[in-house]
Amino acid sequence: MLDAGFQPVGRDFPVFLDPETHEEVALARTERKTAPGYRGFVVHAAPAVTLEEDLQRRDLTINAIAQDADGRLIDPWGGRADLAARCLRHVSPAFAEDPVRILRLARFAARLPDFTVAPQTLDLMRAMVAAGEVDALVPERVWQELSRGLMETRPSRLLEVLRACGALARLLPEVDRLWGVPQRAEHHPEVDTGVHLGLVLDMAARLQAPLAVRYAALVHDLGKGTTPAGLLPRHHGHEARSVALARALGERLKVPNDCRALAEVVAREHGHIHRSGSLGPAALLRLLERCDALRRPERFEEVLWACECDARGRTGHAEAVYAPRPRLRRVLALAGAVDGAAVAAAAAARGLRGPAIGEALHRARAEAIAAGLGEDTGQDAGGDAGQPGEPAGDRPA
Repeated sequence: MLDAGFQPVGRDFPVFLDPETHEEVALARTERKTAPGYRGFVVHAAPAVTLEEDLQRRDLTINAIAQDADGRLIDPWGGRADLAARCLRHVSPAFAEDPVRILRLARFAARLPDFTVAPQTLDLMRAMVAAGEVDALVPERVWQELSRGLMETRPSRLLEVLRACGALARLLPEVDRLWGVPQRAEHHPEVDTGVHLGLVLDMAARLQAPLAVRYAALVHDLGKGTTPAGLLPRHHGHEARSVALARALGERLKVPNDCRALAEVVAREHGHIHRSGSLGPAALLRLLERCDALRRPERFEEVLWACECDARGRTGHAEAVYAPRPRLRRVLALAGAVDGAAVAAAAAARGLRGPAIGEALHRARAEAIAAGLGEDTGQDAGGDAGQPGEPAGDRPA
């Protein structure tokens, strides 16, 4: 292959790229487990390795079907039958040698939501978790598979499968502990926080949200998993706890910075955004400033996107109109239309300096918001968005 100009992909696997078409070509191979985790393999590729032996090392039967040059299917492990039965089934006990396959199967379940996991395969996955195989996964590989799963058709199934085999508790304990945690039924008819999370993620998929928004949806309520039992079903202060947990999770999995930053803003502010219809001009402007919306309007749009997923990701609310999104877009446009340079120059002409100029600009923006919304700047309706009396995240609009 090398002499023919094919380019190797990686060091350990006999996979090459065609020098002209860049099509991927993989030689038949077998593997021998030598150490825990997904890197502990010795790969053997030689002319004596048969296609059937190669297919036996694949993860799922539906991925272990080959086709010859004449179009005939080679299916020694029953992949076509499992396709017809909508079943995700492991090919052989070799599945247990690579913990990444647990994540891959969960991702396939999210992509193919009408497929079920074979009971024997689920049992094998549980045994792998009990043996500590998933503990050997490096953060980068966990994030790679998690991010792909979040972008599938029904990301809630990714969590369902990982939870069913026990892997979620080992890989994402902050997420796993949300199941069984109650919320107030008048605001969350689904009650269970974990069920709510699944609905939010599926709403993000339905609204075709990008990865950063879906990750923010995943971690927005992590703090509810640490609410003391005596305070349930209310979740006072969960926003701050969610931010801390999301930050720690992002660092542990080495999540990209754009996803981390958006997630922290959403975790901290989603409750305030939900109830922003009750806020007056000054509080609305403070909300925009905390979200850095004036400087980063494109990210604020993603914040609103994630908040809409949260609000509509509740039983009976999937078709609801999320009023805060268009209203806050308008508020941002009103504040952004203020000529900051002109305001600063006028303030300086009046002898103002330093922070006083910033305060003048803040007042001008608040007045612009009030004028545009037809509200009285003397009344900061709804109180300070930074100091709510009740955790707003428990009361989505």
